[in-house]
Amino acid sequence: MKLHEPVPGGPCWAELGTSDLEAARRFYTALFGWRPETDSRQQAGGYTIARLGDAAVAALTPLYQPAQPVAWNVSFAVRDADTAVRQVAAAGGTVLQEPTDVFDSGRFAVAADPGGAVFQMWQGRSFPGAGLFNAPGALGWVELLTREPDLAADFYTTVFGWTVSASDRYPQWGIAGADFGGMVTMDDKFPHEVPAHWLPYFAVEDVDTAAVGTTDGGGTVLMEPTSPPDGPRIAVLRDPQGAMFGVYRAGDER
Repeated sequence: MKLHEPVPGGPCWAELGTSDLEAARRFYTALFGWRPETDSRQQAGGYTIARLGDAAVAALTPLYQPAQPVAWNVSFAVRDADTAVRQVAAAGGTVLQEPTDVFDSGRFAVAADPGGAVFQMWQGRSFPGAGLFNAPGALGWVELLTREPDLAADFYTTVFGWTVSASDRYPQWGIAGADFGGMVTMDDKFPHEVPAHWLPYFAVEDVDTAAVGTTDGGGTVLMEPTSPPDGPRIAVLRDPQGAMFGVYRAGDER
């Protein structure tokens, strides 16, 4: 993506909610070379930050509620979380969790767009978000999979002020034209039970090697490594606990 640091409206963080935190630590450390650090404070509930060098790049967390699915969640930076949830509701979205303070790090909220895709909003204070993008092991693209592309375009351009490229094949989201993500329309190839969702893509040095590493680590390759027209080489993978994510070849940002 063409963003290299958290900016208002842009993706700033990716967070995995998993049923087996220790297994997830092992899997992603082997796959991406992450160095996980679990917050020792009891109030943090096992929240674990993954680092590359000194840079925070993602988080791994236990499931905090019985109904919470195993999934990767994408957070978008906002200037004011309370204002943002009001904008979400006014634009036809649903607020799933009202703004909440996280120590002195920031303030976050959880919402769903009109098509049901869940996302988070983050008002950074001492912690603005990821300290590295577009490098091997770091977040580099986010993709919305939805059955309601027109509703999604109206919603996100209204709430976050995004630009959206005019493309029947693969519309791309951007901030002032700096693209950071795309949109896929879920057709009949997607099972009915698969909900609309946001999918994070992490950069890797070699997509084919990452696919092999995923299966070696007990995960699944959902979309084999492929090189789409005018795009980077990509694959869609699933970790051993069931969370889906994408990878793309570093240096081939859209």
